[in-house]
Amino acid sequence: MAAGVDCGEGASARQHVFLVPDTACFYRLTDCGNSALEYLKEASKKMKSGLMFVKLVNPRSGEGVSYLFNMCLPQLFEIKVFKEKNHSWFINESVQSGGLLHFATPMDPLFLLLHYLIKADREGKFQPLDQVVMDDMFPNCILLLKLPELEKLLQHVTEEKEIDKKKYYKYSKEKTLKWLEKKVNQTMAALKTNNVNVGARVQSTAFFSGDPLSSDKEEDYIRYAHGLISEYIPKELSDDLSKYLKLPEPPASVPNPPSKVAAQRQKRDK
Repeated sequence: MAAGVDCGEGASARQHVFLVPDTACFYRLTDCGNSALEYLKEASKKMKSGLMFVKLVNPRSGEGVSYLFNMCLPQLFEIKVFKEKNHSWFINESVQSGGLLHFATPMDPLFLLLHYLIKADREGKFQPLDQVVMDDMFPNCILLLKLPELEKLLQHVTEEKEIDKKKYYKYSKEKTLKWLEKKVNQTMAALKTNNVNVGARVQSTAFFSGDPLSSDKEEDYIRYAHGLISEYIPKELSDDLSKYLKLPEPPASVPNPPSKVAAQRQKRDK
């Protein structure tokens, strides 16, 4: 499925390619010279599939980034951009320079909800969720309240009370660390299944499918998985998780884990 923005006659248009695994389609968006978020919003209006680009908080940095939200499911997708030098796209009969590839991958919305739960915990009291998930800078955060099985998700990171048939929530650090530990274990399992070499001797963007997994210590996998999960949580919580996992201080030579897009690109090139 392709969606474009009508920039009018004579406008210099630039195409952008989105890879959405949910539908296995490429979305071709047109940049009319406006900001990235503006053209994404404009393209969203013309999409009939229920997909909408929204600006939400980055749970790691606290800054605003664009996400893809499927209003029909509903489901949240993060957007990763892969850029390679001297790369272009052939779209229809035109050549588009830049060669940016946007990956939209499903994201656990609980990471974004955590941002607001931790912030609300400063008041030290139970609150209804619609008073917790509020943001003047990113008003579309209320879309998170439309996600299915929301109450089930919140059980992993909150304490809950019910008064007069209305539920109130409070952030639980203990529950959150247990939940994050499960995320780390799931990530470790995926790394091993895909034969990703995470040893300190490997460069951060190198992947070898033929090397035996025995070359990597279990600690390397834990540290690597912790680094990936830390991309979605505040630094303070990442440090707490490191202590919870009993991770020793890393040696100076240990590289940072590569981004998901780099991993996908390396795997695709094999």
